Amino acid sequence: MTSTTTSAPASNEEFIAFAQEVFQRARTGDAQTLAKLLQKGLPPDMSNHKGDTLLMLASYHGHVDATKALLEAGADPDRYNDMGQTPLGASTYKGYLPIVELLLSHGANPGFAAPGGKTPLMFAAMFNRLEIMQVLLAQEIDVDARSTEGLSALDLARSMGAVDTATCLEARTRAAD
Repeated sequence: MTSTTTSAPASNEEFIAFAQEVFQRARTGDAQTLAKLLQKGLPPDMSNHKGDTLLMLASYHGHVDATKALLEAGADPDRYNDMGQTPLGASTYKGYLPIVELLLSHGANPGFAAPGGKTPLMFAAMFNRLEIMQVLLAQEIDVDARSTEGLSALDLARSMGAVDTATCLEARTRAAD
């Protein structure tokens, strides 16, 4: 008579604890552990109760290696959370140029705005992220796109007192006329 050993399914509490640990690994940039978990079948677009994916957390917190591991495992660079924020928009807001470049090199849409959201260019303009804005402007994007409130990147830069980005966008507008 042979017996087979099977492992019992994880309880809800164990699963929740595991999921919380995985999200913490993304927040803290533990690329090595994330890569191992992804190789074992962890879904690269796993999201939490706020719709934040692992990629959103890694990119928002400025972790290049973790962001790269998730992108290479197939994480969607344009997936947005419940607040309409994308990893590209979040890393633009935070000012993480290396992550912006990494996301763009893995197919993030530089002109994408989730429903009710703003484009990455709008975030760059609002928060005076001139270097990131110049990277975004080098892409094929609609500089005159409007937010759901009807505001352009230039309007948003002006309203936030972002002098450098407003000046850059004004010069671009003058050159186009």
